[in-house]
Amino acid sequence: MRWPWKRQASNDQLVVSWSGQTLAYVLARLRTDGAHEVLKFGVERQGADSTEDFVHRLQGLGLKGLETHVMLRPEQYQLLQIAAPAVPPEELRSAARYQIREMLVSHVDDITLDVMRVGDGQQKGAGNLFVVAATNVVVREVLDLGDAMHWTVSVIDIQETAQRNLQSALAKRDGAADRANAALVLVDGHQAVLTISANEELFYTRRLELPEGFLAASWGHGSDASAGSADSAGSFTPVGEYVPDYSVGGVSYGSDYTDIPAVNPASVVGGGGDDDKAQRFVVEVQRSLDVWSRSWSSMPLNSLRVYAGERSEELSKWLAAQLGQTVLPMDVNALFPGFEGGAVGDKALCLPLLGVLMRTESRKL
Repeated sequence: MRWPWKRQASNDQLVVSWSGQTLAYVLARLRTDGAHEVLKFGVERQGADSTEDFVHRLQGLGLKGLETHVMLRPEQYQLLQIAAPAVPPEELRSAARYQIREMLVSHVDDITLDVMRVGDGQQKGAGNLFVVAATNVVVREVLDLGDAMHWTVSVIDIQETAQRNLQSALAKRDGAADRANAALVLVDGHQAVLTISANEELFYTRRLELPEGFLAASWGHGSDASAGSADSAGSFTPVGEYVPDYSVGGVSYGSDYTDIPAVNPASVVGGGGDDDKAQRFVVEVQRSLDVWSRSWSSMPLNSLRVYAGERSEELSKWLAAQLGQTVLPMDVNALFPGFEGGAVGDKALCLPLLGVLMRTESRKL
């Protein structure tokens, strides 16, 4: 006899992100063939609603009481890279907490962190660690919404690893799982996330700030400048952000762009039109790929997949011409039946969530 309060196991899985009073969600069902069928997806903004009214609205969508995985958006955490401390595995988190204390934007006592190895473990030496650091406030806000929705939150993930899962699945489908592959995802018009993986593991990641209006710009029109030319490399200010310090053989390749002359930022972003915006972006992408080719010379890049909503194919063709790389649109519809239609902006916010469905680890942040 089944007790009434024991819920039958379900193959349905809810994945959400909750940032800036905006909830993006994907509800999917694991099929017997191993594919995840998307039952529904969308974006709900709290707006002027009270928490009670917003929760009631979400419950009306059939999202109450589900097994739920959470994905944090890049603005909700820091992703840092450090040399792996020479300590037993069970002491890695505490050692990493001490090592990153000066890198944090918040006090070390106010963050929740997790660590993972850089790469697939086949490289010699102690290696490096990725350290994910989210404030306790951010984690608490997510869990509070989960409590209100009666979710069982078993996993908190991040966009970079979700993105890794998607690009690895595409590479595996194409018979190139062991080759280095890159993904560049533009979802909000302000930032792009670049990840490079091989053997289903994350090796490199960087966040690129997008020039204002980039997604609405006319890329590459009216100029013959190329990403690899000396003129274009010297005409743009590097994006101001943390670039992981990748060291190979004692030589650092993480932030070697300080010799590039600085110019008036207004002439780059605001005064040069669409072509300046496009060229600034492609220069930063090229720099990241150069870091990869120097740091991991034994693993040449097989392809770059890009996602920019309805302009994904257009962006892939333009970047292929600019970079001299194999660049493809990041189309995951075949991997996730049911992920069609919907508003373009909503689909863009939901796409990274699909990678969490493919997660095999059971760790939380």
